[in-house]
Formats: sequence, structure tokens, C-alpha cells
Amino acid sequence: MMNVKICGIQTGEDAQTAVRLGADALGFVFADSKRRVTPADVRTITENVPNECLKVGVFVNEHPLMVNEIAGFCGLDAIQLHGDEYTADYEIIGLPIIRSIPVIAGENVFLQKYGKADYYLLDTGGGKARGGMGIAFDWRQVRGIGHRDEKVILAGGLNPANVRDAIQIVHPHMVDVSSGVETGGVKSPALMKAFIDAVKREEMV
Repeated sequence: MMNVKICGIQTGEDAQTAVRLGADALGFVFADSKRRVTPADVRTITENVPNECLKVGVFVNEHPLMVNEIAGFCGLDAIQLHGDEYTADYEIIGLPIIRSIPVIAGENVFLQKYGKADYYLLDTGGGKARGGMGIAFDWRQVRGIGHRDEKVILAGGLNPANVRDAIQIVHPHMVDVSSGVETGGVKSPALMKAFIDAVKREEMV
């Protein structure tokens, strides 16, 4: 079953639209970013999000105790580590850990670079930003990795036009999109629908 995560959610309206369109997970960025949200924002946004939709907090080099406090306050279902953290330091929180792994051209991809995790999110590396750049890496670099490890989540420059090709090459468990479903930095219901529809159609092929 191919799952979809819409990341960078900032409003209740966007969250409800994503859920209605079939998103399986929502991502909330607590790190320094133009999509940053506060714990109070997320607590309000997620009040009406159904339990079956995974609520993921995205953190960059945040102290485990602070992550634990935010996760409890917001009712998060999983945490995504997008910095230089080692996953073992965050196991005390007791939630599934998504470990972001930067994919850099010409370098081997080592999933457990930062320790064992419940899921590994492959994102475009090599830039100053920690994801959300809207730039895809060469998926052939990790061709078929989803067949070898069902824990893989694919991110980095995905959009409605290219996600089916990405799935066919990588075979991930989940695809993660943020800027690829935005217009002018704002989530677009039309693009979210097009993206989710493309993924679900690929699933039936």
C-alpha cells in the first residue's frame, strides 16, 4: 500500500483538505523554516484530524526532552529527525522515528548513518537547507531500495508530474511532498489532489 505524506502543513484548512483527499500522514515543521509552526498551532490544527492519519513532527537538532514535550502537547504520532541527531538519543520518547538521510550525488546511501530508525526518509542533500528545497535527486542512485527495505520514504522535489516515475524507480513505502503541492508558498488543493491521485493510480497499475 503506497502512502502519502503532505509536509509543511500550516493551517487547519490545509490539514482537512489533505485528509479529505486521501493523505495518510501530515508533517508539521518545528524547525527554522518558512513553513515553521508552533506547538500551539499544531495542537489546534490536529484537533479534527482523524486518528488514522499520522501526525508527524519535523525537528532539526532539537533536544530530546524538548521534542518529547512538544510531541506530548501536540499529540504527535511520530517524530522526524532532519538534522545531525542520532536516533538512539530520541528512543526515550517512545514514538516511531523517521530518520532523514540526505542523498548526495556520487555518494553511497547508508540508511543507518545516524543509527537505526523505524523509517528512513531519503531527501536531496548537499544544500544549505534541511529539505523543502523542491529539488529532486537522481532516483537511479537508490533504484529499487524499497524492495530491499520497506521502511523507505521518498522525498525531495516530488510533484504531481514526476511522482509516478519516482515510485517506479525507488519503490518506497511512502512518498513525501511539500513545495511540490504549493503555489506561491501556499498549499494548493488542486495540486494536493493531483499528487495524491497520481500516487493512488500508480498503486493500481
